[in-house]
Amino acid sequence: MREIVIGPNESEKRLDRFLNFYFREASAGFIYKMLRKKNITLNGKKADGTEKLKESDVIRVFFSDETFEKLKGNTSPQKSARKALKSLGNISVIYEDDNIVLVNKPFGVLSQKAKPEDISLNEWFIDYLLNKGDITKESLSSYRPSICNRLDRNTSGLVICAKSLIGARTMNELISKRFIDKYYRTIVFGHLSEPVSLKGYLSKDEKKNKVDIKVNNPGDGYSYIETDYEPIDYIKEKDLTVLEVKLVTGKPHQIRAHLSSIGHPIIGDFKYGGQKVDSLDHQLLHSYRVRFPEDLDKPFDTLSGKEFTAPLPKEFQKITG
Repeated sequence: MREIVIGPNESEKRLDRFLNFYFREASAGFIYKMLRKKNITLNGKKADGTEKLKESDVIRVFFSDETFEKLKGNTSPQKSARKALKSLGNISVIYEDDNIVLVNKPFGVLSQKAKPEDISLNEWFIDYLLNKGDITKESLSSYRPSICNRLDRNTSGLVICAKSLIGARTMNELISKRFIDKYYRTIVFGHLSEPVSLKGYLSKDEKKNKVDIKVNNPGDGYSYIETDYEPIDYIKEKDLTVLEVKLVTGKPHQIRAHLSSIGHPIIGDFKYGGQKVDSLDHQLLHSYRVRFPEDLDKPFDTLSGKEFTAPLPKEFQKITG
């Protein structure tokens, strides 16, 4: 018999969903059968799987050790994750508390892996927490920390990562409801002199991994987007404008495609019409700062109204002089 004691990251989950995640190699039908036969109990009583778990609840599992481990599957970090910290190096941490971490993602790093062999920021984050002792291999059986917002591989800057379940739920809700203000820095071709709020409709071609933007809504497949920008500097000798861009809505490639659609593509962004400047071979787009809303509830009240910035990559200095 094995006991699983519910911690804060598992609290409020339904019992059946927790068990399906914990025993990755078991079918849902098998889990329900074990509940019916009382081979899995909750706090010493028969359960049907719909119960909401509370911290300190005890799940007892009457399996042999061999069956228990077999049904759990390989819950330890994958080989790529164990090497992530070494492979990606010391990615800068901008802020950290018990629930979230803000990191400054370098360009060239995937936010989440596209193929099993990829090493992404998500694997780095898990490896980072394991190395600090904030999580254990065992705790990964029931909750896996993860990033909350994604950046393109060659977009750098601030990424919000959730250490805890409450961190993930809260940050994802704030992001989805647009309560967190996200600002980017970029350099575009041409002269832009006034702040503008761009509005339009976006559709993504998954096969080409490219988006299309229309001013008016063409119908199905297009989503409303809004992108605000403000000129910061104009480099006359190169005819380039430094912009701060506020991402009002958050769609794939939104900033890149929206700026290109008005004839001012980002430098180095070959996919959306940007050309090479100096030795730059990727789009120069940086998630520069985030601002949290006022009056956040505990345990996030210390973040209320706070703003965090990620230093600009050295490429900005090279281009702007």
